[in-house]
Amino acid sequence: MRKRQAGHIEGPPQAPGQPRPNTCCLCWCGCCKCLWNEDRIERSGRETCTKMDSIEASDEHLPSLEDMGSWARSFEMMMRSQEGREIFREFLRSEYSEENLLFWLACEELKKETNPATVDEKARIIYEDYVSILSPKEVSLDSRVREGINQSLAEPSNLMYEEAQLQIYTLMHRDSFPRFLNSSVYRDLLATRRRTCLDT
Repeated sequence: MRKRQAGHIEGPPQAPGQPRPNTCCLCWCGCCKCLWNEDRIERSGRETCTKMDSIEASDEHLPSLEDMGSWARSFEMMMRSQEGREIFREFLRSEYSEENLLFWLACEELKKETNPATVDEKARIIYEDYVSILSPKEVSLDSRVREGINQSLAEPSNLMYEEAQLQIYTLMHRDSFPRFLNSSVYRDLLATRRRTCLDT
């Protein structure tokens, strides 16, 4: 997967390749005061924490031993869990492939939209953030799927990224997930939960 060092594109949401304002990957409205943008600023202040620091900040937010066991058996179960997605995201960040999960989540949000104007705006932002070859967070899609997306941009729909989303989901499942289960991120947290259960 290609990685490029670049800053965020700036300027209002427009056609693919054109600049837009200072927004985060999930900031649909493009304003500097939206909740998504505030969340991005808050997260940036926590980037200096280690991976396990961010996961173990509060025991109340740690997943149960049963939950973690279910994740090992099923990628789908982990993706359904907010805690599972957060821990998996920590791992993907360490592999410089966090954009795969962010793209998948953005597509999930787009599917919920019914307002045509909002669908159009979100669809174009997803394109600029994850599909455009100019984006530092471009995800790996085959040429056929990419071409289909390019054609759909003329009349965006809330399901236009469905095939691309499935392709990235499959990539995470087959490629990243097995490594996640063998990573220190997962194993250290699993050991912590086991110790906690023994102490109670």
